[in-house]
Amino acid sequence: MRFISYMLALLAGAALSFEGAIYAELGKTIGQIETSFYNFFMGSIIMSLLWLFFGKGKISYTLEAPKWSLLGGVLGVIYLTSIVVSVPFVGVGITMVAVIIGQLVMSMIIEHFGWLGSQKNKINKEKLFAVLSMIMALILIN
Repeated sequence: MRFISYMLALLAGAALSFEGAIYAELGKTIGQIETSFYNFFMGSIIMSLLWLFFGKGKISYTLEAPKWSLLGGVLGVIYLTSIVVSVPFVGVGITMVAVIIGQLVMSMIIEHFGWLGSQKNKINKEKLFAVLSMIMALILIN
């Protein structure tokens, strides 16, 4: 199962690069905010259908979830809109590498302190080297 999870994550990363390039172009035509809205509107339609046919019927428990866990939707809007705005100026590659660096740094901090219910996993030299390598990749790509 671990291998399948890695492959799905790689596929998701590739899809994000396509998405960034596609939405940058759409943003030139309809506007950047409108592009972000379009993404979430279409996603809402698709997810509504998936929920209707395959959901487990627990959406009514949403307000019982920890309030901080509801921030995911807000962060998703910030994430996608940032990509739509960034790609036309710096390109898909630089945008995606910068996104990955941000994800690496934040995930390391979250795991280091065990925030948001995650398992604690201390920051070590190898992890810092990985981040520095990604920053070097960003510089070299640029």
